[in-house]
Amino acid sequence: MWLELQIFGFRALWSPYFLLFVAGLALLYFLVTGPLRHKFGGDDKPTIKQQVLFYTGLVLLYIVKGSPVDLLSHIMLSFHMAQMAIFYLLFPILVIKGIPVWIWKKVVYAPVIKPVLGVLTKPVVSILLFNSLFSLYHIPAIHDFTKTSQLVHTSVSLTILVAAFIVWWPVLSPVKEMDTMKPLLKILYIFANGVLITPACALIIFANDPLFLTYSSQGAWMQAMALCVPGDVLDGIAPAISGPQMFSPMSVMEDQQLGGIIMKVMQEITYGVILATVFFKWFNKDSLKVDPIPAESHNY
Repeated sequence: MWLELQIFGFRALWSPYFLLFVAGLALLYFLVTGPLRHKFGGDDKPTIKQQVLFYTGLVLLYIVKGSPVDLLSHIMLSFHMAQMAIFYLLFPILVIKGIPVWIWKKVVYAPVIKPVLGVLTKPVVSILLFNSLFSLYHIPAIHDFTKTSQLVHTSVSLTILVAAFIVWWPVLSPVKEMDTMKPLLKILYIFANGVLITPACALIIFANDPLFLTYSSQGAWMQAMALCVPGDVLDGIAPAISGPQMFSPMSVMEDQQLGGIIMKVMQEITYGVILATVFFKWFNKDSLKVDPIPAESHNY
């Protein structure tokens, strides 16, 4: 498969401009949290753990949106679903936990953002917002439409990404004043999140026919490929390629079913880890609460 993908060229495979963008984010994080933090009103430098989490998030961002994985996500639904799982479930967690609290306070307490965030991060609102957007995105007609234009595709992707940050905020907020949800409610919240995302996965796994034209129709697929392959390259190779099946070792249906399974499994793993983290943090906190030793009375 790798040799066949070479036909799309270096820019489509490795997205050098996006790599520069991610490198710019890494440099910005280093400067704002390091040498220049006092100019931005910062106090402490990020911990080693925070730095590792943030930079890991950037590496994953480039892998799913800039490496050959992004190209493959337009050829095989299984790669698309793996891309979605990392981009919308894992990446926001790493960024939330990797950015120092003092930066988050400047963001969430900004005059325009604070009232909006106050509404959107209410548990019922945040959980319905993300899962509704994610499920709507994977309705075949809507999914195929988002692949018709770079502007539409980017706008929809960023909207769902913002909703992904919002849905994790009630559980992972590093700002203590906004971390008001009780541990038991956090556990129920994570569980409900997993339940609400299941219908979209089930629709894909158990469908009897191919759902998405962008993975089964030559015309729709070529239009989608224009989002990640330079126009001059795509025009040059168009006569030589017959469709996504030319580059996939699986049938359209097998790829579709695998895609739904990958999303559900990766979602279960991610939610399971966060749920376990919340539970053990709660358990350890309660275990430290010991009753004071009663004063002994001594008779002399």
